[in-house]
Amino acid sequence: MQTVMRYRGRTITDEEVVFIREFIAQNSGDSRWMLSRKLCQAWDWRQPNGALRDMVCRGLMLQLARAGQIELPPTRIRIVNPLVHRKKPARVEIDQTPIEGAVSDLGFLEFRQVRRTDAESLFNSLIEEHHYLGYCQPVGEQLKYIVFAKGRPIACLAWSSAPRHIGDRDRFIGWTKQVREKNLSLIACNTRFLILPWVQVSCLASHILGKMVKLLPKDWERFYHHRVLPASLRSGKKFVGGEAGRQTFPMPPGCSPVGRV
Repeated sequence: MQTVMRYRGRTITDEEVVFIREFIAQNSGDSRWMLSRKLCQAWDWRQPNGALRDMVCRGLMLQLARAGQIELPPTRIRIVNPLVHRKKPARVEIDQTPIEGAVSDLGFLEFRQVRRTDAESLFNSLIEEHHYLGYCQPVGEQLKYIVFAKGRPIACLAWSSAPRHIGDRDRFIGWTKQVREKNLSLIACNTRFLILPWVQVSCLASHILGKMVKLLPKDWERFYHHRVLPASLRSGKKFVGGEAGRQTFPMPPGCSPVGRV
């Protein structure tokens, strides 16, 4: 067998290309959308949560068609991707009275997972307005959190599927290319961490991230039926976070340094 191409972590051989050609001929009346779903079922090509990888499969078939390896049926319906022209989150007004002092002064901190809840719009608005990177719609598996103190939001965190390649991370874990491809879904990356700018509480960011390390795997399992290892980016000897996402803070308990970004 010869390798024709690699696409999104999957090696496509010449035998598989022949199979796809025959598969298209046998299902000549199907649309590209239906072909991708049927091909995923034939290959049992699924995401870790069991859903078919039909969008990835459509991309693969399009690449093969552009390379002249297969011939796809004509496009029937052109679907406009709503994410291309997504509107910015609307601004949500909240109490911005300064909060200062020590972590102990805040009392009980409520970590609320807000994805697919009414509070998700508040999360999106706070990140868009106060994080230096702004809001960007996450892709893949993802969870969003707002941390509340005495009923007021004080911090936001977003966690998403891990990037495919991070050299220091991969060397620290010690996995091979094959093991990484198999286990990448077991890592969640902290893509946004915001302490709201009117919150000035010493060691709050480290305290929050330390709590998240214990909370996230359980919530992820409820959502996606598998646990994850949380991973957060850091700059130099400290993690990146704080006001508008640019301040730094000490490494929280339970975390290990793996490299620089």
